[in-house]
Amino acid sequence: MSFFNKILASVGIGSSKVDTKLAQSSIKVGEDVEGVVEVTGGSVEQAIEEIYLTINTNYQQEDDDRVVHKQAVISSIKLNEPFIIMPGETKTIPFQFKLPLDTPISAGSSKVWIQTGIDIKGSVDPTDRDIVTVLPNNLMDETLAVFNRLGFAMKKVKNEAASYKIRKRLPFIQEFELVPTGGTFYKKFDEVEVIFFPISETKMDILMEVDRRARGISGLFSEALDLDESIIRFSIQKEDLPRLQETIEKILVNHS
Repeated sequence: MSFFNKILASVGIGSSKVDTKLAQSSIKVGEDVEGVVEVTGGSVEQAIEEIYLTINTNYQQEDDDRVVHKQAVISSIKLNEPFIIMPGETKTIPFQFKLPLDTPISAGSSKVWIQTGIDIKGSVDPTDRDIVTVLPNNLMDETLAVFNRLGFAMKKVKNEAASYKIRKRLPFIQEFELVPTGGTFYKKFDEVEVIFFPISETKMDILMEVDRRARGISGLFSEALDLDESIIRFSIQKEDLPRLQETIEKILVNHS
């Protein structure tokens, strides 16, 4: 190999390339992510120190009167031990891992992607980025379906920076904003905000903020002081699904 080729590879010209191929582009939280990483050698022999995948998402944080857009790493997975790749050679590294339960679902402004990185000794590190569609698990899906049957429609979904008093290990929470468009609770609430905290595949905590619609002078006074908002915490398990609608309906009635 020529000295000139080494110089080019050190700045990324003629260096190794990486391409991640996912077995599926839509994945439920808690399910397996499978695929392969293909590394193709460039014009010179190179030492691949490490190949890793990171699961990433975006969130927003309010800073005074402006919104700051940020990114967070949900999880990082190392795939290999160091190896040498020869010019033009292709190596395929298979992978399989579980998508963390606290990965935000792909809805509203929430995006999730898998970033592939390679550490190459003495060279610019190539990367690859793959957008994935993250779907809710059965507990989340059924909870949202219950609100739909009760006359609520999804207004907004966003990842928002949150205090450590509310959030878990990640610096943000995913908030589902629902508004009543019909049914028993129409005109009784301005909105209901729901946050999911999965504990396992069969158990989940739910934080629900109920914003009551102002009614009369006392209602307007309460709304001005934010006294019309109530925060409710409760847990559900797989065994609770047959009675979930009754449970949520009772909570809403008690806070309407």
